[in-house]
Amino acid sequence: MAEINVTGADFAAKVLQSDIPVLVDFWATWCGPCRMIAPIVSALADEYGGKLKVCKVNVDEEGELAMQFGITGIPTLLFFKDGGIANKVIGFTQKDELEAIADSLI
Repeated sequence: MAEINVTGADFAAKVLQSDIPVLVDFWATWCGPCRMIAPIVSALADEYGGKLKVCKVNVDEEGELAMQFGITGIPTLLFFKDGGIANKVIGFTQKDELEAIADSLI
């Protein structure tokens, strides 16, 4: 399952109202650590297809959404379950740590 780009307009429908856990990657094109973690996030989208929805929010294009969730550093990965934040990871993180969080929410 591919990553889904979300905006302020569709965030509630795609993330908060999801019937499965959601990983939201807050990122920017100019961010080195964001580019480093992107293949890991993409791999999680493929490996957890149907069990974990993976969404991406470009903070340069969706500044209000980033402010709404208190994003002060990127990449920030927010894990949502049942409409609320279940976990938060800031900065580059190894795949096994993200898998452990995902597995705990499924």
